[in-house]
Amino acid sequence: MSTTLTKQEKITEREHSRERLAAILSPGDTVYTIVRSVSASGMSRTMSLYTVKDNRLVNITYYAAHALEWPLRDVNGSRVMRVNGAGMDMGFHAVYTLSRVLFAATINSSDAGYSLKQEWI
Repeated sequence: MSTTLTKQEKITEREHSRERLAAILSPGDTVYTIVRSVSASGMSRTMSLYTVKDNRLVNITYYAAHALEWPLRDVNGSRVMRVNGAGMDMGFHAVYTLSRVLFAATINSSDAGYSLKQEWI
């Protein structure tokens, strides 16, 4: 059985994930990042993303990976997304990019990336 999604299924999954995240996250919310592993070259890492909603910790990694169209995996019992790049704060990069994807249409697009806060766990 193949797990490869068609182009239309990928688009549908991306839109569903963006809608779900928009219901969970609001401008000013904090997204917490955890690095699970770093590649030997240092050029990519896997991380999980969480937020707090109604005093509960919510894992948003699945939705974030699909909304951003970044690779998603299950590694050692943790759902992780791969973030490519080096030379900067990659947790900030992930949250900034997610914020732009979610809020660019509703907030001045030059400021949309700063709508969410990022903190490391």
